[in-house]
Amino acid sequence: MAYYKEYHRYGDAVAAVEPGGIRASYRDLGEFSSRIREAVGGRTLVFAFCKNTIGSMFGYLSFLENGIVPLLLDAHIDKGLSGELIAAYRPAYLYVPEEQAGEYEGKTVLEGYGYSLLRTAYPTEIPLYEELALLLTTSGSTGSPKLVRQSYQNIQSNAESIAQYLKLDSTERPITTLPMNYTYGLSIVNSHVWKGAAVLLTTKTLFDKEFWEFFQEEKATSFGGVPYTYEMLKRLRFFRMDLPSLRTMTQAGGKLSPELHKEFAEYAKREGKQFVVMYGQTEATARMAYLPPERSLEKYGSMGIAIPGGSFILADVDGKPITQPDVVGELVYEGPNVTLGYALAQEDLAKGDERGGRLVTGDMARMDADGYFYIVGRKKRFLKIYGNRVNLDEAERLVKAAFEEWDCACTGVDDHMDVYITSPKEEDREKTAEFLAEKTRLNPKAFTVWSIEKIPKNEAGKTLYKELHPQG
Repeated sequence: MAYYKEYHRYGDAVAAVEPGGIRASYRDLGEFSSRIREAVGGRTLVFAFCKNTIGSMFGYLSFLENGIVPLLLDAHIDKGLSGELIAAYRPAYLYVPEEQAGEYEGKTVLEGYGYSLLRTAYPTEIPLYEELALLLTTSGSTGSPKLVRQSYQNIQSNAESIAQYLKLDSTERPITTLPMNYTYGLSIVNSHVWKGAAVLLTTKTLFDKEFWEFFQEEKATSFGGVPYTYEMLKRLRFFRMDLPSLRTMTQAGGKLSPELHKEFAEYAKREGKQFVVMYGQTEATARMAYLPPERSLEKYGSMGIAIPGGSFILADVDGKPITQPDVVGELVYEGPNVTLGYALAQEDLAKGDERGGRLVTGDMARMDADGYFYIVGRKKRFLKIYGNRVNLDEAERLVKAAFEEWDCACTGVDDHMDVYITSPKEEDREKTAEFLAEKTRLNPKAFTVWSIEKIPKNEAGKTLYKELHPQG
C-alpha cells in the first residue's frame, strides 16, 4: 500500500521528537526500516511492546512497510498476560525496550533507538492472510487473546480520512497523550505520518511538569484525549494555561459529558482553537465519525457525522433502518476502515475479511433533524429497574456533573444498580443515592453506593468495569 512508501518522499524532514532535543527524520525511518527487513527477512509475526518513543514508532512503521505483522502491546503489560498471548500466538520475534530484553526468551538480532529485536524459538513461516497488516487488543482488554485484525486498506483509508477532515499538513506537531498500542493513539501517529508531520513523543503524562515543558519547548499544535483526559484537564485548570502554539484538541474513546463538551467548545471558540469530538472503535481501525469544529458548540453532546468514505444507519429491533429523527436505534457503520474480524489464536491469522465493510457497533444512538448523531449508551449498558430502562452511562454522567469532587462508575443487574464513588464519606454515599433516586424517580433501595479509593481504568483512561466488585 502507498501509505508505507509515502513517507520516503519527506526525506530529511523531522518525523519524531523526544524530550531533550532528540530528533529523527523520515530518512532515518527509511534506513531503520531497511535494517528491520534485513534482520527479519520476510513476512512473519512479531509482538511489539510499545512506549511513546522513537524506537517504538519506528519499529511499528518498519514492520508495516516490510509486510511483517505486529501485535502492539503495552510495554508495561503484566508478564503473566504477555506470556499467555505469546503461548497463544507463537510470534517469531519480540520487539522490546532494551532494558526489558532480559525479561523475555530470545536471541537479540537487532538493536536501535533504545529497542531490541529478539528471535524466539517459534517458526517464522506461518499462514497469514495476505491483507493482514496489524493486530490490536480489543478496547479495554488486557490479557485477553481476542485481537482485532486490521488490513493495509483499513489503516491507509482511515489515515487519509482523518487527515482530510482535520485538515492536517506537514506543519502539525501532535504531542502524545495516549499509548501507541491504543487505537486512538495509533491513529494520531498514522494520520500525521501520512502528511509528513513531526510527532512529539513523550512517556510523561498531563500530571507531569515535564509534559508541559516539552509541549512549550517543541510548540505542540495538537493533542488527543479520552473523556477522562478532559476531566483531568479541567481539574488542572487547563483553561488558564497559555498555550499559543495549540491549534486543535481532539476527543474520542467514549462519550464526553455534554457539560464538559460545551466547556471545551466555548474555550476553543474564545481562544481561536479547534475542539473536535470524534467517535470510533478498534473494530473500525480508529475513527468512524467527527463533529466539525465550527459546529462543536452548536451541537455539543453530539459525536457528529460519518467520516469521509463512511456512512451510518440506525437499526431498529428488527434490523430495519430508522429514518425519522430522534428515534433511538443501534448504530451500524459501513466503510473501508471496518476491520477484517477477530482472532483468538495464531490459526485465525489466516482468515480473510469476515465483516465485508459493515460493523454493528453495539452503541445505541439517535440522529437529529440535521443528520448529526448522539450516542445514548452501550446496548449492554442498560438495566431494567422495576420495569424501567436505566442507562448506566447516563447515570454516571449525572453523578459526575452534580458532584465534580469525585469520580464515579456504575454497574449492576436488573432491579439493582451498584454505584462506585471515590469519596470515603458516608454522607456522600447517601447524597449520591438520594440524587439518583430523585433523577430517575426510582426507589432509593434500587441503588447501593460504594466508596472506592480509585476507579480502575486501563492505559487509555477507560473504566474497567469487570474489576468493580461490591464491597464487604
